[in-house]
Amino acid sequence: MSNKTNLLTGLGRSLLAMTLIVGSAATWAAEELVIYSGRKDKFVEPVVEKFTEQTGIKVILHSGESTALLNKMQIEGPRTQADLYLSNDAGNLQKGTEMGLFMRLPGSLVNEVPANLRAADNTWIGLSARARVLVVSKNAKDLDWVKSIFDLADPRLKDRLAITHSANESYIAGVTVYMEAVGDAKTKTWLEGMKVNVDGEVFNKHSKIVAAVANGQKDIGLVNHYYIYRHLAKEPDAPIEIRLPDQDGMGVAWNVAGVAVSKHSKKKNSAQKFVEFVVSAEGQKIFAEANNEYPVVLGIAAAPEVPAAGSYKIADVPMVKLGERRDETIDLIESVGMP
Repeated sequence: MSNKTNLLTGLGRSLLAMTLIVGSAATWAAEELVIYSGRKDKFVEPVVEKFTEQTGIKVILHSGESTALLNKMQIEGPRTQADLYLSNDAGNLQKGTEMGLFMRLPGSLVNEVPANLRAADNTWIGLSARARVLVVSKNAKDLDWVKSIFDLADPRLKDRLAITHSANESYIAGVTVYMEAVGDAKTKTWLEGMKVNVDGEVFNKHSKIVAAVANGQKDIGLVNHYYIYRHLAKEPDAPIEIRLPDQDGMGVAWNVAGVAVSKHSKKKNSAQKFVEFVVSAEGQKIFAEANNEYPVVLGIAAAPEVPAAGSYKIADVPMVKLGERRDETIDLIESVGMP
């Protein structure tokens, strides 16, 4: 065989090897998803790891604040790396729908999720739910009369109440639910009363509210339910208890963490496989239990220490309202001058 033939044969083998490498890389890239995640990694990683284990599809979490990531997707447009968007707040998810950032998911994929916990056009779905509840000190013996969120505006709670700052997403979402349930006027009066009671002293984290009630700094606080159970898991003897408000009225406010598929994703099939997994019984159990939240798919129980869904009254407010009325909610909060 001539040197020329050997050279061509060697070149052919090199090209074949390069083709195989490029082909493998392309296949690998096609099976890799990027999630813009507004949820802490430790609450997403367990479900991501199980998804990858079962499908072979790798997942990269690009984490940050939900609102900032939504704005990033809008600015990036068709150039975005995001295949999916995951938020801990239905308000941001609905805003993403209004911005036209998400693709419509097939009904067969989302029908297991109740209609009030997803977008009307199926561009996003809730994955887990949280309740706005009261954390109450067991050492405060004179608080039996507090049965409603609106009781937090009572002057008897001056300097005894703990709330987050008004930019907190769960705070905003809760206010929206109350506006929908009882009207803007009553909600504004409630905010004004709470403003007097806290006198400018607010907390930057729900966990700090629970700690403040547990150590006697405050007597009562407004939090998402799972912060109470996180605290009790570390300090089981802490003198605190959960109180489910408004059981004779509108019910407890809910919010959901949820997911959407970017309309600009080049890997929509793989992205939909991820959605399919997180709404499966296994995915729901992993996703919700990571943070003591409620699965949204009916028939899947929450963690045993959490009050069972269906055992208490929930405010009848569709989650889409948390986005549709978000701007109005912020305007109302700002008009009161809440800290």
